[in-house]
Amino acid sequence: MTDAQENIECPITAMLELIGGKWKPIILYNLTSGTRRFGQIDVRIPGISRKVLTEQLRQLEKDGLIKRKEYNEIPPRVEYSLTELGESLSPVFKEMASWGKEHVLGNG
Repeated sequence: MTDAQENIECPITAMLELIGGKWKPIILYNLTSGTRRFGQIDVRIPGISRKVLTEQLRQLEKDGLIKRKEYNEIPPRVEYSLTELGESLSPVFKEMASWGKEHVLGNG
């Protein structure tokens, strides 16, 4: 638990400290369907720069939500997947997606 999280009493605020922002929830949601390479994540998130994606992936890894696996190959191959902690968010993101389809996109 980070220092910021220790001083927060509201569970929603604590959660948003960890996964909040414009891109983190979208990256995590994209990983709920399985392991992805950087390019596979990048192509699924229009509007994110490669620099920002790299920064967000590093932060999510640091926070223990995703894991990065590097293969000793030429060309180099790196894959990202959810950790157990990240997996525990899958039902949350799936419910958010359902809500968004029904109430925002009108596809429900």
